[in-house]
Amino acid sequence: MARQPRIDLAGIAQHVIQRGNDRQPCFFRDIDRTRYLQDLRELSIKFGCGLHAYVLMTNHVHLLITPTEAGAISHMMQSLGRRYVRYVNDAYTRTGTLWEGRYKSHLVASDEHLLRCYRYIELNPVRARMVARPEDYAWSSYRHNALGMPDPALQAHVCYQRLGPTLQQRQMAYKVLVDEINAEDAEQFRTHLHKQQPMGNDRFRASIEQQLGRSLSPRKSGRPKTRL
Repeated sequence: MARQPRIDLAGIAQHVIQRGNDRQPCFFRDIDRTRYLQDLRELSIKFGCGLHAYVLMTNHVHLLITPTEAGAISHMMQSLGRRYVRYVNDAYTRTGTLWEGRYKSHLVASDEHLLRCYRYIELNPVRARMVARPEDYAWSSYRHNALGMPDPALQAHVCYQRLGPTLQQRQMAYKVLVDEINAEDAEQFRTHLHKQQPMGNDRFRASIEQQLGRSLSPRKSGRPKTRL
């Protein structure tokens, strides 16, 4: 069965996940994560992709990105993947693939879903019981978004900017939001990533369908009934 084309529109944030092949590690040392983030920053600028949140886990990455034009994220991820694989293969004298096929992604509405996506991404190490608190994990955007630590890779989304009139107020409001952990978030985001379907209200979904010129409702399995 032919794979469905990605839903990719300019100016709309996408939640992206890429896993290591067969769920094997894609980061082995801290220097690997540093290298990945350096390449991510450089390529996000090159391809016009605003990075809002990220987490680098042992065997996968989550990114929240807004492209300036359709196709920008795909180009960025392809370049990033190739560049990082070359680095790993050279550094560890290995060959072969590192990533598990294509990355997965879904659109996220610029409303409460967007900030929930920030939170879902940055709480990954806590859910995995790698740390007790998100600020204890060095390889996510939380320390920047909640605590103000410099991170040149990141650009604040307009939804984050609306959290308060000053940077300090936005950081405080965001920290409160993350502390209000919603247990339903994880399952909802996993479902949307698996189906690669937009996450937002009915108006957002209708807007996407209008721009695409097609319905996003799942097709019924089996052959259509023949009318007599």
